[in-house]
Amino acid sequence: MTDEITGLVTRFQEGDTEAYTKLVKAFQRKVYFLAYKILLSHSEADEVAQETFVRVYNRIGQLNSPQYFGSFVYRIATNYAIDLLRKRKGRMVAMADESELPGSVQMSLSTRITSPEKALENKQLLEAIIKAADELPPRQKATLILHDIEGLSKDEVARIMDCPEATVRSNLHIARGKMKKKLANLLKP
Repeated sequence: MTDEITGLVTRFQEGDTEAYTKLVKAFQRKVYFLAYKILLSHSEADEVAQETFVRVYNRIGQLNSPQYFGSFVYRIATNYAIDLLRKRKGRMVAMADESELPGSVQMSLSTRITSPEKALENKQLLEAIIKAADELPPRQKATLILHDIEGLSKDEVARIMDCPEATVRSNLHIARGKMKKKLANLLKP
C-alpha cells in the first residue's frame, strides 16, 4: 500500500472525515468490482460497496496496522458478499447477461470471435463457467475470485478471508477441481 493511503488511514483513525472520504474514493471501484465478480449482480455489488464503507467507518478502531487497510476493506466486502450469497441460496438467480459482464471480459470474448458459430460457442462456454462458479460454496467461490481473478497472493487472500494460508490453498484446490469437473460435464456434446 502506498504511503499516501497509510497516511490517510492514520488521519482517519484520528477522526479526520476528509481522509475517510478520500479512502472511500480510492477503494470504492475496487470493492464494487470484487463484489460484482462474486455476486454477478450490479444492485447487490452496489449494496456491498455501500455497506462495506459504513462498516469500515464503524470498525476502523479494530485496524491495528494502517498498512493492512486494503486487506481490512476486502475482508469486510468479501464477508458481506458471502453473506448475500448464502441468503439467496436456494432462490433462482438469473445468470448475468453478457452485456452486464465487466468490459475486459466482453473485450476478451469479442476479440476471439471469428464467426457466428464461434460467437455461440463462446457464449455457451461463458455461461458454463458462470454457472459452475455460481454453484461453488460461497467461501470457495470468494477464494477462487480473490486469487485467480483478482490476482491476490495466497497470503493476502488468507488475511482477507481471516483464515490460515493452508485453508486458502485447500479451498483453491477443491474449487478448481469442482470447476474442472462441472465444466467437463457441462461441455460434453
